[in-house]
Amino acid sequence: MAEMKNNIWEQAGKAGLVLGGVSIVYMVLTMLTGKAAENGPAFLLSMVNVLLWAAKFAACIFLMRFFILRFAAKDPEADNSRAFRFGSLTALLSALLYSAFYLAYVSFIQPDIFEEALSSLTDNPMIDSNTMSAIEEMIPRMPTMSFFFNLIWCWLFGTVLAAIFSRNITSKNPFDEQ
Repeated sequence: MAEMKNNIWEQAGKAGLVLGGVSIVYMVLTMLTGKAAENGPAFLLSMVNVLLWAAKFAACIFLMRFFILRFAAKDPEADNSRAFRFGSLTALLSALLYSAFYLAYVSFIQPDIFEEALSSLTDNPMIDSNTMSAIEEMIPRMPTMSFFFNLIWCWLFGTVLAAIFSRNITSKNPFDEQ
């Protein structure tokens, strides 16, 4: 039993590393295109970013399906619930990796990202001084908040994918009631 738990953690860790890596590569590429947008055609680079997002989205869906099916093929006791647990654990580990990278990015690589966003709001006539002061008070907590928002969002998205893809896993035990 302990070996099975270690097996699911090991396989989910590897799958989570790949899925988180895909999202991190996407983020790095969009950072680079953002730097290139300062000197190049903005419309063309925004189209490249849309294509990169679509490729990341499709890759994450395909990879989650691939990893769940591979897990089910390798594990002789894999059924719908074990495949779902594997997919949910994979989603959690990949979300943790991506969220940690994003936290490091907004904390160390580009720590003024939220101040830049706030400065773009100063010209907005819809925002009064009370709202602006509330936003200014929130700025120091934004890296931590964005870590948890990313973690929850990515984990929920992956868990929904795991629920969808694990439904097609059938038990290999002929005596299980279906």
